[in-house]
Amino acid sequence: MPTQAKIERISALKDKLERCTIAVTTDYTGISVNEMTDLRRRLRGAGVEFTVVKNTLMDLAAEAAQRPQVKEIVQGPTAIAFGYDEPTDVAKAIYDYMRTSRSTLAVRGAVLGDGSTLPPSQVNRLATLPAKPQLVAALMAQLQSPIQRLLGVLNGPLQNLNGLLQARIRQLEAADSGS
Repeated sequence: MPTQAKIERISALKDKLERCTIAVTTDYTGISVNEMTDLRRRLRGAGVEFTVVKNTLMDLAAEAAQRPQVKEIVQGPTAIAFGYDEPTDVAKAIYDYMRTSRSTLAVRGAVLGDGSTLPPSQVNRLATLPAKPQLVAALMAQLQSPIQRLLGVLNGPLQNLNGLLQARIRQLEAADSGS
């Protein structure tokens, strides 16, 4: 019979799984308590919840949240990072911590929303993507480029006509001042 504490823990994990935009699982073996505290503090600053989970409780929570794909990335000693905003922020925060602290933390995989699982290499690619405003700016530049070229083509004949008329005006003014 499950205890009330376990039922509450499953309910809390279920709620987090339902609300998160990304869940990244990690293997935390070989990390000291001080490193874990530092990791949690850094991730909290990025708006990420990081918690150690029991695999059986996580499996039950995944079933309850109708996200069975989470079970594929939960094996052995597991800690999970829940991100509620931009999925790339979570991946960047974890990889930034691993790079700067030279930690033994290892990413096992991730689940984006209701989607399928991502292997560690795909989580790494998420971490290297530019920020959302930069991607939007690049997209807008790509969309504006053909329009600007079309505008240049359409303005060409008008500019040539304007140059021709200005040259004729100067020519007539020179003829009037010369007489």
